[in-house]
Amino acid sequence: MPRIREVKNLVVPPPDVWHLANGIPVYETNLGTQDILKLELVFFAGRPYERKKLASRCAAALMREGTRQRTSAELAETIDYYGGSLSMPISMDMAGVQLLTLTKHFDKLLPLVTEMLSGPTFPQDELDSFVVRNKQRLQVDLTKNDFVAYRKFTEQLYGSDHPYGYNSYAETYEAITQEDLLTHFKENYISGNCLIFLSGKTNASVRRLLDEQLGQAIAKGERRQISQWSVNEAPLKLNELLPDTVQKAVRIGCHLFNRQHPDYNGMYVLNTILGGYFGSRLMTNIREEKGYTYNIYSSHETMLLGGYFYVGTEVGNEFVDKTAQEIYVEMEKLQQDLVDDDEMEMVKNYLLGTMLTSLDGPFSVAETVKSLVCDGLGIADFAKLAHDIKNITAEEVRELARKYFNKKDMWEVIV
Repeated sequence: MPRIREVKNLVVPPPDVWHLANGIPVYETNLGTQDILKLELVFFAGRPYERKKLASRCAAALMREGTRQRTSAELAETIDYYGGSLSMPISMDMAGVQLLTLTKHFDKLLPLVTEMLSGPTFPQDELDSFVVRNKQRLQVDLTKNDFVAYRKFTEQLYGSDHPYGYNSYAETYEAITQEDLLTHFKENYISGNCLIFLSGKTNASVRRLLDEQLGQAIAKGERRQISQWSVNEAPLKLNELLPDTVQKAVRIGCHLFNRQHPDYNGMYVLNTILGGYFGSRLMTNIREEKGYTYNIYSSHETMLLGGYFYVGTEVGNEFVDKTAQEIYVEMEKLQQDLVDDDEMEMVKNYLLGTMLTSLDGPFSVAETVKSLVCDGLGIADFAKLAHDIKNITAEEVRELARKYFNKKDMWEVIV
């Protein structure tokens, strides 16, 4: 067996930070040997910024379906011709525009992004098609246990009117209008809500083009402030039956916090021990030893306005109670017993190795920079996470388990 080597020097190469004419900060990671570029614009334009449910998702998806100058087909044809790739990633809090291109074709493809951000038209026929497609997809997804369980779990945690808790239905899609999308775009796709991440083989020409085009195309505006919503406090148990299913999806979890919380780094380690990797406690017990399920995991999801922890799995109907019981058994063991040295070392090496891969190449580095900046952290917080992982003790892990893994604080959803 090869010798295990200690992971050292987990430091993010600091990006060059400069600003466009309209004030948007650009985080530039000029690394790599290939003449390729990745341009990503991130707008704080997700669910907390909506005036109408689903406006953020619909606006992000339909931005590339037509501008004042080109139809969706013309946009797609031009991108394909130059071998580029354009995507519109969206999360709970943010919506983005991501362009991958050869450096030599940047001047041909950047104008398309500029057009989209200066004048998307959200054509009515494209909106109608989008609504039909998503209603059909939703109809299929609502027959899947895990999909329904996730919807029910977040709805119970946050409430049906909270941006993180509401669910989409056929009528939610039908209620979206072209005017809703134009309003959402106008209010949120502005300079104060925008961050830009540029990576790959950059040069002075790329920077000049970016400033000349996006520095003018994106309207100036102050960062929009979002409200704090109240969340459901009292944990409950929900059991819902879907017809014609031979398995049940289980979700057990609770409210937690975002990445700025002082306990986040420790919880990152604790969650991994419980169910965050293939050798976790939940996998070893419930999959390998008991054979109740093929896959079980735990996760700590973080957003701008908080976060939540949950354990997820799908099991045969006859194993639901036993599986839930064993999940709590593993939580209680972490509250009572110290994790032994071998397991601590395994988890620490796994997490540090994962962090190492996030520094592999310019695009990975830029993605790491983006995740830090968007979560309100600094570049140095990556090195702090590595330090905390290396130095956390078994006693600190046990204290965190006692603080956050209490059965009385857990919501349970079974579908």
